[in-house]
Amino acid sequence: MNLSLRQLRVFVEVARHGSVLRAAEALHITPPAVSMQVKELEAQVGLRLFDREKRRLNLSTAGEYFLVHARRLLAAHKAAEVDMARFQRLDRGVLTLGFVSTAKYFLLQLLARFHQEHPGIDLRLRVAHNREHLVALLHGGEVDLAVMGRPPREIDTRAEAFAAHPLVFVAPSGHPLTHQPHLSAVALLEFPLLVREQGSGTRAALEDFFSTHHVDARPAMEIASNETLKQAVIAGLGVSLLSLHTIGLELRGGLLHVLDVVGTPLMRSWFVAHLSARQLAPAAEAFRYFMLEQGEAWLAAHDAALLPRTSLTTD
Repeated sequence: MNLSLRQLRVFVEVARHGSVLRAAEALHITPPAVSMQVKELEAQVGLRLFDREKRRLNLSTAGEYFLVHARRLLAAHKAAEVDMARFQRLDRGVLTLGFVSTAKYFLLQLLARFHQEHPGIDLRLRVAHNREHLVALLHGGEVDLAVMGRPPREIDTRAEAFAAHPLVFVAPSGHPLTHQPHLSAVALLEFPLLVREQGSGTRAALEDFFSTHHVDARPAMEIASNETLKQAVIAGLGVSLLSLHTIGLELRGGLLHVLDVVGTPLMRSWFVAHLSARQLAPAAEAFRYFMLEQGEAWLAAHDAALLPRTSLTTD
């Protein structure tokens, strides 16, 4: 069948009013035009859709079935129009973005690129102290989207990975471990272990690593800040596991050194997440699409400058 939306609209109006004249009035067209559309539609379908009784048109059995399909087709068309209209308004609106503090080292540069493409979108940023804080912001509807290292299991979200996230053990330059190859997990315990606080994704990854290697690692110091943790390592207080994405400046400046520990980098992923039950506004949808399209390539280039390519594929 080669049906048109115009024919479907005319058919639904005639079925609603039971009259060509009243349908014509509702559609603001002439009665002959209505009659012609109905006849063409019945010819396309190959069935009589109306029983004509005096001046009233009643749906035939076939017409009653066809009315269900006609309404569905028109509803689908309307939904498509609404969705496309939403995308036409992508350059306007407000985006409230939440992210863990570890992500700020790369996310702000990506946000600058996003803002160049969508200058009409107002950005509002919420930096979470750690993963648990970000999950609370997401659950409370305080952010539209969240950029994080581990998708929440506590709440129902749609989380999509957009880039690799390497975690590496670091020590200050000149440390006894800096030039030793293939270090074991046990070798790290010869020196104080500096860690993030409970609830952070980095702390969870560290505990998983030592558990996998059956090593009982006891932290020497707990620090609830990436910046403070980096400075503590630089000062020689111990070794630590950090996101590669947080230490680019320190590696290039020679302040920190990545240790060659067997089983590292610990390869995780960055995710962009939102509540499953919440329909994204156009601005949030634009950013989600941007991260899925551009985030991986940008971070891959960033990582390649800091680690050998072979290291980035270590599981």
